[in-house]
Amino acid sequence: MTNSPSLSTARGAALYIGALLGPSVLLLPGLAADLAGPASILCWVGLLALSALLARVFTALGTLLPHGGGVASYAEAGLGPRAGRAVGWCFLAGAVCGAPVVCLIGGSYVAAPFGGGRVLSTVAAAVLLALVIALTLGGARTTTTVQLVLVGVLVALVAFAVIGSLPAARADNWTPFAPHGWSALGSAASVLMLSFVGWEAIAPLTARLRDPGRQLPRVIMIAFAVTAVVYLALALATVAVLGDRAGSVPLADLLRVAVGGAGPVIAGGAAVVLTLAATNAYLSGAAALAADLRSRRGPARARLGSRRLQWGIVVTGAVMLTGTGTGLITTAQMVAFPTTLFLVVYLGCTAAAVRLLSGRTRVAAAISCVAVAGVLAFAGWGLLAALVVVVLGAWGSTADRNPPRTEDRGLREQVTGSADSAAGMVDRTELPLAS
Repeated sequence: MTNSPSLSTARGAALYIGALLGPSVLLLPGLAADLAGPASILCWVGLLALSALLARVFTALGTLLPHGGGVASYAEAGLGPRAGRAVGWCFLAGAVCGAPVVCLIGGSYVAAPFGGGRVLSTVAAAVLLALVIALTLGGARTTTTVQLVLVGVLVALVAFAVIGSLPAARADNWTPFAPHGWSALGSAASVLMLSFVGWEAIAPLTARLRDPGRQLPRVIMIAFAVTAVVYLALALATVAVLGDRAGSVPLADLLRVAVGGAGPVIAGGAAVVLTLAATNAYLSGAAALAADLRSRRGPARARLGSRRLQWGIVVTGAVMLTGTGTGLITTAQMVAFPTTLFLVVYLGCTAAAVRLLSGRTRVAAAISCVAVAGVLAFAGWGLLAALVVVVLGAWGSTADRNPPRTEDRGLREQVTGSADSAAGMVDRTELPLAS
């Protein structure tokens, strides 16, 4: 980490935008429209407001704990070691279960030019997942330059699709506004939350910025502004142009309207690159977290944890993709589980922030915590599965039941003692959330 080159504000913002957008932007506007109709736009607006709150909270946590450790260290500092382990394992499980979801998104776009279909999409997803696992095993990493280029291509592609398809927008696509009732907004919000996973990436990013106190608020502001515009523009175009024809490949459908038959081919190519880059980045981070969670059990255990992670991805991917290919699992159900796990991560981090921070940032953390809990209430069966991960993560390892080391206790005491001053510094910075 110490030998890594310093990040500029532009490159830092590109990493954040890539983490926040990713391949989910290729699926979720259509899925949300299918779940809640035109009223899904209200979900996007509400979750963007929540995303602004989360941006402020994670900026504060990243400033307070700038030396890495990620979401597990945030939860441990505020709620104790058991909570830290539970949050860490939820993030790890979310990344592992999210990999097949992301690959299925890419696979759907690959299959679109050939007529789509569940089986073809699933086969393409399996091939993408195998490529991702091979990249991860080979130690491949997504560089900041590649990420900057990918973000530029994605934003340009969305802008081209939205602007090019606008002449085909129809006013009657907005009625009925809530065809499935207002309660459907909760279900749509619980799925859409996957779009706003990414703010937790602040931990490794903070340590690489040349001047975190000055750069970090700018990085967060740029990332929030760009993602807000991209998501809202694509969501609005999906409803206005596609209406009830919105499916699992809304960007490909919008490009088909804009440029004809070449649209799905262009979208498919972009989806493959985005899927490989985003999934590789998340699984590389998951491998590092898995090694960290097992590091107390010795280097051999850490290496074993990395190998188990690879096999976990293979087994999980096989089960999820088989279920989707045979029709036993719907796309919405497949998205629900990793999204629920990431919501638990955010719940733990925002609850910890309420204890660690002060002032207006503490208020933002409290509002975020309540809002995340409200979205979690609509997670359904995914919440029960996430509870199992929490219990196993917090109490499943006998090796982790040892008392915390002296240096760990000292760190928590130092963090708690300096929380007020750190939160005050964050309150004085310019952030996406208006004070």
